[in-house]
Amino acid sequence: MEPNLLKYVWRHSRKEQIWMLIIILLSMPTYFLSLELPKRIVNGPIQGLGFESPDDVGHFLQTYLPVPDWILGEPILLFSGFELERIPFLLALSLTFLGLVAANGLFKLYINTFKGRMGERILRRLRFQLFDRVLRYPLPRFRRTKSSEVATMIKDEVEPMGEFIGDAYTLPLFLGGQALTGLTFIFLQNTMLGFATLVIVVIQAWLVPRLRRRLIQLGKQRQIASRELAGRLGEIVDGIQDAHTNDTTNYERANISDILGRLYFIRFELFQRKFGVKFINNLLIQFLAFLFYAVGGYLAITGTMDIGQLVAVIAAYKDLPDPIRGLIDYDQRRLTVEVRYEQILEQFAADDLQDPETQITATGPVPQLSKGFDISNLAVTDETGTKLIEKASVTINIGEQLAIVGAVNSGSHHMAEVLARVLKPTSGRVYVNGTPIDDLPEYVTGRRISYVDGGTFFPQTSILNALTYVLKNQPIVDRDLTGAEEALYMNQLAETRRAANIELDFNANWVDYDRAGVKGPSELIEEIRSILVDVQLEEDIRGFGLRGTLDPAEYGDLCDQLIIARKRFKARLSELGFEDFVEPFEPNSYNIQASVAENLLFGTALDSAYKPENLASNPIVQSILVENDLEDALFEMGKEVAATTVDLFGDLAPDNPFFDQLNYMDAEDLPEYKAALTRIGNLSISKIDKEDRLLIMKLPFSYTENKNRLGLLTDDLRARILEARKSIRLILSKLKVPPVAFFETESYNPAASVLDNVLLGRVATNVAEGSGRVDEAIKALLDEMGLTDDIFHIGLDFNIGTGGKRLSEIQRQKLHLARALLKKPDFLIVNRALNSLDSRSQRNIIENVLKRARNTDGHPCGVIWVPINPKISLLFDRVLLFSDGELIADGNPDDMNKSQPQFQELLNV
Repeated sequence: MEPNLLKYVWRHSRKEQIWMLIIILLSMPTYFLSLELPKRIVNGPIQGLGFESPDDVGHFLQTYLPVPDWILGEPILLFSGFELERIPFLLALSLTFLGLVAANGLFKLYINTFKGRMGERILRRLRFQLFDRVLRYPLPRFRRTKSSEVATMIKDEVEPMGEFIGDAYTLPLFLGGQALTGLTFIFLQNTMLGFATLVIVVIQAWLVPRLRRRLIQLGKQRQIASRELAGRLGEIVDGIQDAHTNDTTNYERANISDILGRLYFIRFELFQRKFGVKFINNLLIQFLAFLFYAVGGYLAITGTMDIGQLVAVIAAYKDLPDPIRGLIDYDQRRLTVEVRYEQILEQFAADDLQDPETQITATGPVPQLSKGFDISNLAVTDETGTKLIEKASVTINIGEQLAIVGAVNSGSHHMAEVLARVLKPTSGRVYVNGTPIDDLPEYVTGRRISYVDGGTFFPQTSILNALTYVLKNQPIVDRDLTGAEEALYMNQLAETRRAANIELDFNANWVDYDRAGVKGPSELIEEIRSILVDVQLEEDIRGFGLRGTLDPAEYGDLCDQLIIARKRFKARLSELGFEDFVEPFEPNSYNIQASVAENLLFGTALDSAYKPENLASNPIVQSILVENDLEDALFEMGKEVAATTVDLFGDLAPDNPFFDQLNYMDAEDLPEYKAALTRIGNLSISKIDKEDRLLIMKLPFSYTENKNRLGLLTDDLRARILEARKSIRLILSKLKVPPVAFFETESYNPAASVLDNVLLGRVATNVAEGSGRVDEAIKALLDEMGLTDDIFHIGLDFNIGTGGKRLSEIQRQKLHLARALLKKPDFLIVNRALNSLDSRSQRNIIENVLKRARNTDGHPCGVIWVPINPKISLLFDRVLLFSDGELIADGNPDDMNKSQPQFQELLNV
């Protein structure tokens, strides 16, 4: 990249900058005339110069060569103009002045819009180039690169450059032209005032930049400190668990406080000097105003200078400080932005960037590999000089199933990294398909080789997108666009080309079905399901589907089938033996397995104000409770719940397992409730504080009779709750957007899960494995109805969260392996993955993977596995044994188990 920002801007916007120069030059005459015209208006029609007698006329648009009299003696007439009387002449000049002001405004509008677009285009180019460099970093560099700092530099630190890039050449030309025009105009009116103005301008241009040198240094320090702050914040958030488990939260607070302190003093000094410089700059400008009023006034009084000239000079002076100040500010911005640009280039500089040609898109289908790995005298050394692998030579053929084993730091997992092109060899050769691996483009290694390690990071997306990510190498099918959409796309594509961004359509269909060995979306789903069965993740995905929600507008037919499933399940309760612990929701009955809030609302809250913990403060709910004579009753119920809980659990430690059975109160809340009960005593609800009333009223809404078993729900109270249920439904149904999705036996509830919609009731919590038995029965029913595939599809839409953290570590590791299998590689390299699974699960999955690899349509997939447990290597046809970075044995695992002591030792660990 160009090391100098101004050269970078000129290189990528030369034509635009020249066009701007032409426009700026064209704007100068109108600017000059807008300064000249006020003098003519004041001296002519207003003061009456040239209109001494009633018959005198003015010459509109009379034009002289704008050169001082002392140069040519007599002014040279260029155009005699049109003769007008005094009032028409005044109106003509005023309208002309208005037209010039409008023309100047239009010039400014065009220039600012053009330079803004130019700046944003080059900013887009710069950001893309920086990101492109990140994608070409050697992978080991990311071990010392903070992702938050890279993001901050590309997003935030480059941002101020956008405005400057547009101004880089345009602004000094425009402001310089205005300043030169204004200064020339003042010289033409009065040479003395012109020289005085020039002297002050020269002093400003010399003094202010020198005062601002310290500001540049402070700006650089602020940028470094801000980047450090962003990096540390990212590290702390990523390692937040360690901060809590090691009691280092206060250490982290002190660290951030220290950085913020340094940043504060840098910024404070920056503000002090910034406004100090501004004070000096303004003082010089106002001193110039003093000279104009004092000297110009004296000259006007003595008759050396007419009033029109003085007015014109003052008008020109009023416009002069802005371009002068703008030029000084521009110089400051230029220095600051150039320092920032140089810093960013330093951060993104790398001598060992990948060749861009290795990341080009394929021009056609990528053929399968015909040859495997040929490795000779391989040596790998890390950045510290530590030898990771020494002189390893081996050949791995297509279709081989091979395990690489060794003790910790033996070099076994580094060998897998070399084969996957994650780690670069220091010496020796690594050939794939008869070509050095570093010479192969990524569309070969990235499609024909799959790599899985212990890392399980996923961006926030659905499970389906996480799986198909490996099939999105380049657009496969273009979008179908209407006329208007195509015009918009072509405009966007033109801008993409101007900014030198990649011209691939992100919104096209990128999924390569052929690579997965399928013909379309439906076959792809079946292939995914087959793979997920092999890695033992299919049940989990179906579980996500059962706990997912559906929009009836999108899944109308499926929702109708689930309503049928609900009726069948209800009809089978007796047959299944669930009658005693499964209670369906009935519109006119109180469900003792559900909480008071669920019975009251008889639906699922869509608005947080209607969740159980917020009902006590909900005005609509409270008014209905009062109308149905429930407020006092529920308050007394809440007092009883609080008193009983405090008596039973008040002396227990907060970590006592009994607290796990409380669904209405946390152990930390006990002291607060104990104090509230003391304050309340026997007072009625109308006489206690609002805070205490809300605290007590929270409890009854979460109370479940059959779970908490305090015997507080009388028949009368249940009946009143059912009456209140009707009132709530009547009122909330009239709202434009109902805040509750009510339970309906003939309707699908979009706010409830699939499982809850089929169940439409509650399961008793005091029956061992009751919920599990119900779930299995519902799954069996859905299988019977042929809805399993639909539930699986819903599960694939499950959002895995940032970093995939809505999945367990085991699920993420299985998902990582599944997508590596999905792209049908020629070699699957697995490096210490599945380390969160137990040995039996690991073994079962590996056996499934090996079986799948052998049955791949006549072109078997080679498997290279670095197992956590060396005993797993007995499943493979061949084993490479590493020790202290050296390959010490290569052969059949059974033979090695008989003759290789170190291998035997590993198996016996």
